Amino acid sequence: MQTKQKILDTTFNLYMKYGIKSVSMDDISSELGISKKTLYQHIENKDDLVRLVITKYIDDDEKEIMEIVKRSENAIDEMIGIARHVLYFLRKMKPSLIYDLKKYHRESWRIIDEKHFQQVHSIIRKNLERGIKEGLYRKEINPNIIATFYTKVTEIAVDESVFPINEYKHQDLYISHVNYHMCGIVNEKGKTMFKEITLN
Repeated sequence: MQTKQKILDTTFNLYMKYGIKSVSMDDISSELGISKKTLYQHIENKDDLVRLVITKYIDDDEKEIMEIVKRSENAIDEMIGIARHVLYFLRKMKPSLIYDLKKYHRESWRIIDEKHFQQVHSIIRKNLERGIKEGLYRKEINPNIIATFYTKVTEIAVDESVFPINEYKHQDLYISHVNYHMCGIVNEKGKTMFKEITLN
């Protein structure tokens, strides 16, 4: 089990640095210091490896975000903490990674499209409910509708047909997205608090 976890962690780091298409099974076995035969004892093929890496990332990411939620002082603090967590990931990520997933590993992208974005929707909806209860967000907003808007805009932001990766940085798109989202949901009290925070 430890060997398999090491394979997934090492592969994830390589994918983040170089993208998926550029990283071969030879590259992974060489980085791990094991033979390809040993590598294939733990995974079936590259598609299987990508799927396992993505699934582990989604699970790990959810745990990290739950920790951010637990230690946040209020809904705005929570949202900024989540945003900074996402930005850290985006700044480390090779821009072509998402393109590689969509084009060459559609099953793995489907997992993100279904499981991860559903997770994002739930997190944002709960944050909106918290912010309304704390008197920081506008009480008339519908958390489910706004969470759906947020999730769909997130999907659009990683759509290269809308924002080509050679023209837009994912982190810049995300910062614009979060600022747009927050300015639309905070009330006067929340606006004062949000002005004091920068995502850059």
